[in-house]
Amino acid sequence: MPARAVMPLLSRGTVASSRQTLLASRSCKDRTRSWVTRRSLSSLPNLPLFRALQNHDQSNLAVVHSSSARSFTYGNLVADVLQAKERLVGTDQHGLSGERVAFLAENSYDYVVTLLSILASDAIALPLSPAFPIGELKYIMDNSQAKVLVATEKYAGKAQDLLKAGLEREPVFDVKEKIKVGASNSGSVSLEDLTKTSRGGMMLYTSGTTNRPKGVLIPQSALTAQAASLLEAWRYTPEDRLLHLLPLHHIHGTVNAIVTPILAGSSIEFMFPFNTDAVWKRLAAPFLPSPPTAGANSKITFLTAVPTIYNRLLSSFPTLPSETQEAARKGISPENMRLNISGSAALPTPIKQAWKDLSNGNVLLERYGMTEVGMAISCGLDFADRVDGSVGWPLPSVEARLVDTETNEVIQPGEERDANGREREGEIQLRGPTIFQEYWANAKATNESFGADKDGKGDWFKTGDVATRRVVPDAGKGTTSGEWAQGPMYFIQGRLSVDIIKTGGEKVSALEVERELLSLPQIAEAAVVGLPSEQWGQKVAAIVVLKPDMVNTGRNGKAWGPLDMRRALKDRLASYKMPQEMKVLDGVIPRNAMGKVNKKTLVKEVFGI
Repeated sequence: MPARAVMPLLSRGTVASSRQTLLASRSCKDRTRSWVTRRSLSSLPNLPLFRALQNHDQSNLAVVHSSSARSFTYGNLVADVLQAKERLVGTDQHGLSGERVAFLAENSYDYVVTLLSILASDAIALPLSPAFPIGELKYIMDNSQAKVLVATEKYAGKAQDLLKAGLEREPVFDVKEKIKVGASNSGSVSLEDLTKTSRGGMMLYTSGTTNRPKGVLIPQSALTAQAASLLEAWRYTPEDRLLHLLPLHHIHGTVNAIVTPILAGSSIEFMFPFNTDAVWKRLAAPFLPSPPTAGANSKITFLTAVPTIYNRLLSSFPTLPSETQEAARKGISPENMRLNISGSAALPTPIKQAWKDLSNGNVLLERYGMTEVGMAISCGLDFADRVDGSVGWPLPSVEARLVDTETNEVIQPGEERDANGREREGEIQLRGPTIFQEYWANAKATNESFGADKDGKGDWFKTGDVATRRVVPDAGKGTTSGEWAQGPMYFIQGRLSVDIIKTGGEKVSALEVERELLSLPQIAEAAVVGLPSEQWGQKVAAIVVLKPDMVNTGRNGKAWGPLDMRRALKDRLASYKMPQEMKVLDGVIPRNAMGKVNKKTLVKEVFGI
């Protein structure tokens, strides 16, 4: 049965004078044209994000594309969100409230319009990573039971392949054409109160220690609370220009770098995929005698990235021309770049110090967050509040506590050391309005992730991350950061589970990679571990035992090895999940009496680490 065909989600700027639109079907060969008469839609839901969107100066820039210098104002954005919402809502006569709307879009204005139009429809936005293999995308579509699949022109082919994979719930399929510059005008916009409690929000998939990745449902209220918390702590303003270098199927790239800047009226400049020379040239451009591209005269004031990006920028800096080097140093200095943030993985102190030296004293701000909670803990704006090794204090509206990993007791303030004077390690537990609602269709995992409290103020989310907490004498004393940045600071020690590997800002489930390895005919046993990596934080490594009759099944009859493994997994795993090292053991992988592998011991025995 062919996929249902509906109107593409076009911007006002792409609608021809004839109002002619193209209907998309599963088969690209069977496209048909339909004349559609559109009525004007002029209402957005009366929610904080859309109230802010309406109240911003409509002539201010909202989104800029660095490579092409295409730019879109808040007036363009409001108009295009309205029109995309109208077409999206029109895909189903019963409405999309609470329904999952999956979308494949490049890092662009199209992504922003699509995301906001889904939220404005009271639906649940489900961004898909274009880099994922079809198998992973199919799992997400099946698990989420998405009702609509939207793809930009660039990814229409991938969306077609996904539909052909045989989804459990056949979605409505829309193709969104490229938006033209400056053709939209918002006109009169009204805010409409929802007749019922909002059922919209966002769903992001995260690798966990269960059998498969889990869908994290973040309701509209939690998205608003997360953005409001960051707005207070990091003080985004309409004068900020944020350089966006991040993938958009993670909380970092969506809430920190899209939702919050839009709430504040800042401008977002997309530059993706990441390229060191391009980033340095852009940072340097306003301080060169003549900017190399139009629109590059605006300085970047806000940069949020992962440690790997900062490390690669530092490594490539010496190769730049001297004129670019001088201008780039000015671009990242404190008087021009007001905030540079590092997150999603631990920041090595040498990288932090090297960036400070290069930038004439700009100190990277570290924070702690995860898909389920957004950003939860952060260092402050005052340089004295950016302490090496610390992720800071609980953000505004976030409650945090430590639960002793040995005694399961809450570590109360002042009880951070045991009777012998040693620091007590505890699991970080969080609660407040920023916390996610549930793991989609997984009540067991949801229930296991929360713990009750006798105070009756709500359950605590168990993060699985271990930390210590201590007062730092010179931190939290100033007034720059705000009243929230006071008291003992948190220092992350690692994960309760060794099965979560953080590599280059991405989280990898070792169990997921093991499942894929064990599906290969050559492999009898497999254990996946994280090894220390100066460049990536951690790198994925596989320890395998081959089946006796499969040892010499590599190319040209040679021993089956790492290259054969990568070829076999190419279409099964995203590139960052691919093991970078593989060790083949003779016999069996050592296990305890319960049949479990002690991975810490195994790493020491196999890799000597």
